Amino acid sequence: MAKETGKKLVASNRKARHDYLIEDTYEAGLVLMGTEVKALRMGRASLVDGWAGFDRDDELWLEGVHIPEYLNGNWTNHTPRRRRKMLLHRRELDKLLAATRETGHTLVPLSLYFKDGRAKVEIAVAKGKKNYDKRHALRERQDNREADRAIAARRRGEQ
Repeated sequence: MAKETGKKLVASNRKARHDYLIEDTYEAGLVLMGTEVKALRMGRASLVDGWAGFDRDDELWLEGVHIPEYLNGNWTNHTPRRRRKMLLHRRELDKLLAATRETGHTLVPLSLYFKDGRAKVEIAVAKGKKNYDKRHALRERQDNREADRAIAARRRGEQ
């Protein structure tokens, strides 16, 4: 069988970019069960309630991510919201640990994907936005959209 290459997106957390100010991103591997991998290959996962945190042994865990049970699985099927260990280099773990100890910083998953056949998760060091920051970002995006429409209308009128 040919080896899988490239990047295949399974799930993305679009709401995270709205709710948080993204400061830095990292790519981490995941320790998964076989039925979890099969469910992911079917494109079924949700990162909406997901977050990452450290335990007492300074290991990084992904929590709150919903990977539904594999439909054709038997009694060895996984629980949908179990903790999943994340794999990073020690220096990256130390950076993330220092960043999360700062006030207001957290680790949120941005996307879950397969890269060359291996399950990966993109996590971000993020700081929560205030409501007025969210409104400002929405207003800015709307203004840019209206300006682009006006420019396009003017170009059509000139031709």
